[in-house]
Amino acid sequence: MKFSFGFLLILFSPVLLAAQARHTISGYVKDAGSGETVIAATIAVKGNTRGISSNQYGFYSITLPDGKYTIISTHIGYQPHAINIELTKDTILNISLLAGAALSEEVVVTAIRRGNNIKDAQLGRVTLPIEQIKSVPAFLGEVDLLKVVQLLPGVRNAGEGSAGIYVRGGGPDQNLIMLDDAAVYNTGHLFGFFSIFNADAIKNVTLIKGGMPAQYGGRLSSVLDVSMKEGNNQKMQVEGGIGLIASRFSVQGPVKKDKSSFIISARRTYVDALVKPFVKKSSQFYGSGYYFYDLNAKFNYKFSDRDRIYLSGYFGRDVFDFKNSRQSLNVNIPWGNATGTFRWNHVFNNKLFANTTAVYNDYNFTFNGLQNNFQVKLASGIRDLSVKQDVDFYPFSKHKFRFGSLYTYHRFTPSVVSGKQDSIVFNPLNAQVKYAHEAAVYIQDDWEISNRLKVNAGIRYSMFQQTGPYKRYMVDADGNRTDSIVYKSGKAVKTYGGAEPRLTVRYSLDDETSVKASVTRNLQYIHLVSNAGTTLPTDIWVPSTYKVKPQLSWLYAAGLFKNFKNNTYETSIEFYYKKMQNQIEYREGYTPNTLTDTEDDFVFGKGWSYGSELFVNKLKGKLTGWVGYTFSYTWRKFPALNSGNKYPAKYDRRNDMSVVAMYELNKKWKLSASFVYGTGNAATLPKRFYFIGGVLTQQYSDINQYRLPSYHRLDFSAILTPKKNQYRKIKTEWVFSIYNVYSRQNPYFIYFDQEGSAYNGSLRVQAKQVSIFPVIPAVTWNFRF
Repeated sequence: MKFSFGFLLILFSPVLLAAQARHTISGYVKDAGSGETVIAATIAVKGNTRGISSNQYGFYSITLPDGKYTIISTHIGYQPHAINIELTKDTILNISLLAGAALSEEVVVTAIRRGNNIKDAQLGRVTLPIEQIKSVPAFLGEVDLLKVVQLLPGVRNAGEGSAGIYVRGGGPDQNLIMLDDAAVYNTGHLFGFFSIFNADAIKNVTLIKGGMPAQYGGRLSSVLDVSMKEGNNQKMQVEGGIGLIASRFSVQGPVKKDKSSFIISARRTYVDALVKPFVKKSSQFYGSGYYFYDLNAKFNYKFSDRDRIYLSGYFGRDVFDFKNSRQSLNVNIPWGNATGTFRWNHVFNNKLFANTTAVYNDYNFTFNGLQNNFQVKLASGIRDLSVKQDVDFYPFSKHKFRFGSLYTYHRFTPSVVSGKQDSIVFNPLNAQVKYAHEAAVYIQDDWEISNRLKVNAGIRYSMFQQTGPYKRYMVDADGNRTDSIVYKSGKAVKTYGGAEPRLTVRYSLDDETSVKASVTRNLQYIHLVSNAGTTLPTDIWVPSTYKVKPQLSWLYAAGLFKNFKNNTYETSIEFYYKKMQNQIEYREGYTPNTLTDTEDDFVFGKGWSYGSELFVNKLKGKLTGWVGYTFSYTWRKFPALNSGNKYPAKYDRRNDMSVVAMYELNKKWKLSASFVYGTGNAATLPKRFYFIGGVLTQQYSDINQYRLPSYHRLDFSAILTPKKNQYRKIKTEWVFSIYNVYSRQNPYFIYFDQEGSAYNGSLRVQAKQVSIFPVIPAVTWNFRF
């Protein structure tokens, strides 16, 4: 026994000695000016291929053998920061980066991140700092991060002015959009023309459209992770802007310097206030109007080097009022999101970082109508309570583990109608409120096997359970209710679950070239069902139930990544194939019906999408920007639709191209332009008209058989930054923008107009196109002090 123990000690002594001779450097990466943590900063060792990125909270950890090192930290828009260190013990090293705006042009050029697109195993990941987003031309001068995301390859918009995104053949509900870890269910203002994200409150935006890591789930297509600013913990700062249709105002600063800070940011449109003076009180439409507003707030407190808490919230509303005094009609439609997030960061040791999150989320839509003495109300919405635990573990220099768990309690209100006339109350038994539990656990490893080979492998197991109180109805062949089953509160109605493996592999051919491949399986348990022929009340979130199965997808992707001219140009070409099961649409001939459960009108089928994406990104010099091109097919097949034949999805677009350019003319002027082109949207239109009993009747084509005209548009903006007055603290800039420079009449929708009479043979039916946005100039004045 003694011999065996001694033999093992001698055998493994080199390993033990090596382990004893290694130590860990850990800490936070921060902005030197504001004290905000820097997400995805690269921490590398000079002369060594090893490196790591700071996590979502700016924390990093890297383990090295004893010795002397130069630690280099870089991030887009910051000066590279080098620190010489002699490593003889575990060391805490907090790094402060100087913003590029404070540096000379020559230094700013070197501040660009070097080759992370080549080195990272992640496939289809794009990070956009908010300063880059603000440089892209904006609609009506309102900076919109979702419209910038739409300019990336593989991402397309839903049409003219829409804030929705469609990623690699997926629907708008298949994107996990988060604001400080809170899921956002409605991303648009003004019926989708603006997004809910106020750029003054946003720090960073990350899009993942392929190879989704195991920490994310619940959606099939993509993740859009939006992080709010934490607030300047060094000094008070006020900024804002006055635009054509909206104004913004933000204030941030330290509660206690270096320990605690806050930010409050608000935005509101004033279209209603501008129009009101021009509408006479005698007008039948007096009192009609529309406005939206946003409020973002965040507070953080650092208790020690190991513990920090964050409390953030968002509240936004759209309010549309329509009044017609002649018809005694009064319509009020409010809708919006409210979120609240509490997060606690705890550093157990230099290799173990944990974050605990609690989230409240509420989205609701309400339609209130009053005519004479008849009142009707329609409501739908979704409310969540979530708890999440994420742990980052850095056991060895070549491994980074992440594991955690998530639990969400859902409350769905798909569609509830009520009414009143005089003393009679109309309140049918249609309140099909549904409740559900959703949970998941995951683990993943980012493993650098060698200098050339890197693997990100993970697995996620998720579960979804619909629970009571709920009443399930039995119906006969004619749809009449014959019986029911009652589920008491908390009793399981239906349970689903499954494993979601994730694998991404990167192989470096040289320092400037790599190939990557990924395969992911995703389950989605909640669904947004919309009917293109109707309006907002039918766009509802519904859960998986005994009748509605979870959506399921497999995504396969591969790509070649190549940098040129010392990483001045980043290029990539990616190929993907995605197949989706249990897709949901309304049945043919569906009309909104709030008297029955909406899922009684659903039909189910499958979908698939495939294509290629080309991306060229110029990072350095006075001229920067990118070119993106996507060639793709997206199909759907439902046994109950289109006679069971496949048809193009409504967001199928064969060609999609975007060109974005930003040019720093001098210290005062920055110019930018963007051009987009896309194949016209698929559409279902009448293919013939005929008379039945003297009534003009139309016969529609197969689903999405026709194409609208191609979409293309050029936008331009110029930013003027006047020379700062040394006696004034305020810094200002003027933003001049032109939307749709050459006034392209892009189709918003198509309708059919009839002229003449059928009785004398002069009847003509003609398709007409409606375009809503000609050339639109705008001016915005921004300030900061």
